[in-house]
Amino acid sequence: MKASSNYFRIADFLVNISFAESKYNGIHLIPSFSAFATEACAEPLLFTLTVDDTVKPVAKEERERIRRFDTGNGETVVDRLKDGGYQFIIKDLNNKECSLMIADSHFTCCRCALNGNYDMRCFGLNNVLMLAFAFSACFKKALLIHASLVRHDGYGYAFNAKSGTGKSTQVSLWLRHIPNCDLMNDDNPVIRMIDGKPYIYGSPWSGKTPCYRNTKAPLGAITRIDRAKENSIEELSPTEAFGSVLTSCSTMRWDGEIFENIFQAVREVIETTKIYTLHCLPNKEAAIICNQKIKIKTT
Repeated sequence: MKASSNYFRIADFLVNISFAESKYNGIHLIPSFSAFATEACAEPLLFTLTVDDTVKPVAKEERERIRRFDTGNGETVVDRLKDGGYQFIIKDLNNKECSLMIADSHFTCCRCALNGNYDMRCFGLNNVLMLAFAFSACFKKALLIHASLVRHDGYGYAFNAKSGTGKSTQVSLWLRHIPNCDLMNDDNPVIRMIDGKPYIYGSPWSGKTPCYRNTKAPLGAITRIDRAKENSIEELSPTEAFGSVLTSCSTMRWDGEIFENIFQAVREVIETTKIYTLHCLPNKEAAIICNQKIKIKTT
């Protein structure tokens, strides 16, 4: 495929993804981005990513191993570069290397090489893009969070939880039993502080549910799901709320500057948004009790 330069608007940020000439790589690897496609303009870019399979790992003497961590979908290896930037190697569940990314310290200029078959390249590129977005956006008071997102009467309500705990189930119950609801995203929405107010957006990353919507809504509330034998809901204290939101964010605790930016963005979110824990069964009553407690009164 010929070299190409593509622009996308995600959470009202402009990003550029360029592909060097390749018979394997191209825009077809990221179909979830189609709803976010836009035209080039004079607006500053959040980040640029160049996909070029000739990109090679940085020499060992120029980098330091930070850690290896299991994402649940494979292993990611992180190295810190001597110039302050980062190198990431993304592996799949078969421990095969799918992508290599080299980024500057603010993730504004990123390069990556892909490897393997179509599925491996799709997986590797999507994960690289999530990293680039999460860590460049934190400098703009934006957070990529692990949550399911439903919109009700114009407000976005995010549900976070450990994987498999029931955040998608709670959203599906809202969609089934609460009028005027629609699904905005089912895995990785974006929270952004704009002029002191929190907004939440759909994104090109939605887990196993193909919900890739370029949507925006004022943030109504964030609710953590906790499985229980009966339904109840509680508003969290500021300390509890901070912990609940922070653990849902993509972050790098070892990078002081990035972590401080995420810390401050989370602080602003909990100062402007109510945070809850829903102790619940997977039933209609739980959705009704939750909705009655957390919904923003519009009249």
